[in-house]
Amino acid sequence: MKKVEIISVARKKMMRRGISEDWVQHTLEEPAQIVTGHGARKVAHGKHFVGGKEYLLRVIFEETEHSYVVISAYLTSQVDRYWKENDREN
Repeated sequence: MKKVEIISVARKKMMRRGISEDWVQHTLEEPAQIVTGHGARKVAHGKHFVGGKEYLLRVIFEETEHSYVVISAYLTSQVDRYWKENDREN
């Protein structure tokens, strides 16, 4: 497994949004799905239930030879908007 690096701005936003580093780490280690982001970025998806409601954790990252660099992470209730059927790029 590659090392996970979280840039400081992403870490601050995660704290404000109530997203744990464990969730981010797990999503990168075992993504339910990876989709193409902007430029060289990728987005790892993981589904979570919060308060009985399904949310999609989107972890935006750049992959280097030895690490995943997390640019941002957020939860969204718009699972259908971002989930790509039959698209698992691992």
